[in-house]
Amino acid sequence: MAATRNEGETLLPDIEEETEGMEGEMESDEGEGMGVENSCDEEDDTSEDERENEAEIQRLEEQLSINAFDYNCHVDLIKLLRQEGKLHRLRKARQKMSELFPLTEEIWLDWLKDEVGLAEDDADREKVYGLFEKAVKDYICPDIWLEYAQYSIGGMGVAGGIDRTRSVFERALTAVGLHMTKGASLWEAYREFEIVMLSTVQPAPGSIPTREQQELLNVQLERIHNLFRRQLAVPLLDMENTYAEYSEWADEGVPDSVTQNYRKALQQLEKRKPYEDALLVSEPPKLAEYQTYIDYELSDGDPARIQLVFERALAENCLVPDLWVKYTTYLDRQLKIKDLVLSAHERAVRNCPWTMTLWRGFLLALERHGAEHQIVSEVFEKALAAGFIQAMDYVEIWQAYLDYLRRRVDFSKEWSRELEELRAAFTRSLDYLKQDVEERFSESGDLSCSIMQIWASVEARHCKNMQKARELWDSIMTKGNAKYANMWLEYYHLERLYGDTQHCRKALHRAVQCTSDYPEHLCEVLLTFERVEGSLEDWDAAVLKTESKLARVGEQRARVAEKEAELTRQEEERTELRRRAKADKKAQKKKQKANKAGEKRKAEGEGEDEDEWEETEHSAKRHRGDGEGEAGADEQMETESGLFGRRTFSSRKMELSVARKGQQEAAEVARKFQETTRDQRSDQKSVFVSNLAFTLDDPEGRMRSLFTDCGSIQQVRPVFSSKGVFRGYCYVQFDDQLAVPKALKLDRQDVEGRPMFVSPCVDKSKNPEFKVFKYSPSLEKHKIFVSGLPFSCTKEQLEEICQQHGTVKAIRLVTNRSGKPKGLAYVEFADEAQASQAVMKMDGMTLEKHTLSVAISNPPSRRNTDTAGSHRPLGAAMPRQLHGARGKGRTQISLLPRSLHRQSSTEPKTENGTAATAAESSGQDRQTKPMTNEDFVRMLLKK
Repeated sequence: MAATRNEGETLLPDIEEETEGMEGEMESDEGEGMGVENSCDEEDDTSEDERENEAEIQRLEEQLSINAFDYNCHVDLIKLLRQEGKLHRLRKARQKMSELFPLTEEIWLDWLKDEVGLAEDDADREKVYGLFEKAVKDYICPDIWLEYAQYSIGGMGVAGGIDRTRSVFERALTAVGLHMTKGASLWEAYREFEIVMLSTVQPAPGSIPTREQQELLNVQLERIHNLFRRQLAVPLLDMENTYAEYSEWADEGVPDSVTQNYRKALQQLEKRKPYEDALLVSEPPKLAEYQTYIDYELSDGDPARIQLVFERALAENCLVPDLWVKYTTYLDRQLKIKDLVLSAHERAVRNCPWTMTLWRGFLLALERHGAEHQIVSEVFEKALAAGFIQAMDYVEIWQAYLDYLRRRVDFSKEWSRELEELRAAFTRSLDYLKQDVEERFSESGDLSCSIMQIWASVEARHCKNMQKARELWDSIMTKGNAKYANMWLEYYHLERLYGDTQHCRKALHRAVQCTSDYPEHLCEVLLTFERVEGSLEDWDAAVLKTESKLARVGEQRARVAEKEAELTRQEEERTELRRRAKADKKAQKKKQKANKAGEKRKAEGEGEDEDEWEETEHSAKRHRGDGEGEAGADEQMETESGLFGRRTFSSRKMELSVARKGQQEAAEVARKFQETTRDQRSDQKSVFVSNLAFTLDDPEGRMRSLFTDCGSIQQVRPVFSSKGVFRGYCYVQFDDQLAVPKALKLDRQDVEGRPMFVSPCVDKSKNPEFKVFKYSPSLEKHKIFVSGLPFSCTKEQLEEICQQHGTVKAIRLVTNRSGKPKGLAYVEFADEAQASQAVMKMDGMTLEKHTLSVAISNPPSRRNTDTAGSHRPLGAAMPRQLHGARGKGRTQISLLPRSLHRQSSTEPKTENGTAATAAESSGQDRQTKPMTNEDFVRMLLKK
């Protein structure tokens, strides 16, 4: 608090030296300072800053004229006006903000200090007293109460000043005297005040006091004793020193009863000390610590302490609706003190006006404590203007108000003003939901027409007006509720209780005809009704009606079941086809891999002996993966050669030589084509297109058709795998470099259900610092991040929600590479204040049964490329080409000698656990043998 006052002294200099007519001068010339005459040179030096501040003040005032509920704008305006010394405008700004929001302790202390310095006569002091009364109602703050008490001491010179000061101190002790950490300062200030008052009634030294003087002296001494006894019975920090001070001050010593209360207070202090220590070390807003503290006090059951800990928690968590709900519910059910309950409800809706539950509790509390009808109606109108976040909130607040109006009506009278007011409110509620709420939320929020149902019940039960009730139910059914059996049953029961048999029968026949969810139940109700009320003709009509309805329902359900069975069968067939295709593709890959591996080993070992060729044959046989032994491989060779028996060594060698020669020629042709293409490439005239479907037909032709409007296309280079499969990306090169910006505008255009990514064509090996990511990864205070969105949410829906809290400049829905939404979005507002308001109002709201999480945009930093001195994990420095985009490929060349390759677990193992490879069978018997250390040495050294 001292720091706050010092800051105020620097911002508001020499307040005490102002003259009585200064405020009038400020109204005529607001550009002057706080009454301090500055020299011409100083005015020249500060004139430019003053003009800038005045322009900023005008901007803030204009913004508040547009949106008066911009909290941060109010704070900035007050701070700037106080800095500039514009007292008249500053007072108005503070008053306007206090009408809309409860002010924080810091704002109140600054305001009170300024007004205290300006008060000169009794009228000004009364205004300051009124300001203090308003301040202590916003939050329970010990520092404000202490300032109030100290200020009242200065007014003891007037009549009744001493009694007024004692009254302020007593109220302060009632409000915050139990505050364990700050309450002791109030007790000490009160006690010091009474000790000073004791000195005023003591007789002069050496004189004998009169009887009246002695009585006054005794009364004052009793006041001080009473304060000591009361304070020592309260658990406060540092209460040991208070006990020692009382022991020295009391001539007859501390009474035993006081000592006992003091020891009990010490025990209570020890129980609550862990909770106070947790609050002391934790960071604001300390919500979890306060919740724990509140739960403890609720279990202890002391109402005064429960109230105080709630108030302490709310002072730091004033925007937490659940905490206000918990506090007001406790006051409604336990304390039930009118002024205390209504004050808490009023502060709750001022802090969290967007919470319907708080407004509904306020209306109930007003009715519960007998508030005037006009006050209840005014609170309800404020609730409608509060701006709830979902349509259902308006339905519930209307229901609460209509319930209140119904309870006011005396239905024993045929006509009353309250009944007409109730009917007018029902009509207005329906119009309000249809017009205002539907325009804002695209729905009325009352899908089941609950308000109309209540109105119909009131008309039927209390007013005996079944004609009006039937009209209302007809309207309910025409709003899409005729297909629900429960709605018809509600209407039928109403007719059964207050209507007649004819309308009951008519309602059930319509119900059987229209309902689609539980027709069997309605048919049974109709037949039961005719058994009790109907004639034979009525029974026959009911049976015919129900049989035809049930027949139609059976046919519909059979068609639906048949359709579902067909869909299930088709899905099973697709699953089987996918499984077979996957198995065929896997077998084909294994076969191709085995053929390539065998051909390569044959080409490398052309000058080796026949054993190495035999090794290749055995290796190829294993890699086929057909699960057969040597006989299976021989059978395949017989079929390929058309001979009975194996092919000769020379024929196999010849085939491999021809294959190797063909590969060399193909490599030479590919090299020449790449060199020719490289010569024609120009990155400045090209774009890189990615995230295309692998199954895209004719990628080159498709790209030409997509980018033809951007400019003349020189060439399209789609990238294919070694098997000729399109890899999903390509390069598009134009004749003119000016076509590249136009092509980049096609980024994220939908191509066969996937967003096409278009980015500049940059050689990252030459430009390692180039980044394609176009969104900022740093903190963006004017932008919010929304998560938990339903996947069906569109930009238009999200924009409609966000526009309620400010001007939306841009919205970006985050999708995966296939274009499907992730339930995330970034929303950019015009400024930081609007973004903060959106976070406060939207966080925790429900959209299509999804709870949204909203925060200021602060994306995680993206990984940087290699820089000097950067620390990378082991293996991160390897070139990307060695492993590819998805890790190390199975068909890539290994730099490990074949003799050291680990064999797969599916190969047959020898007795010592090593796999039987073709290398071991080369020059050895077909039967596997355990290898000794000498064998391993010879194998490594190729001896």
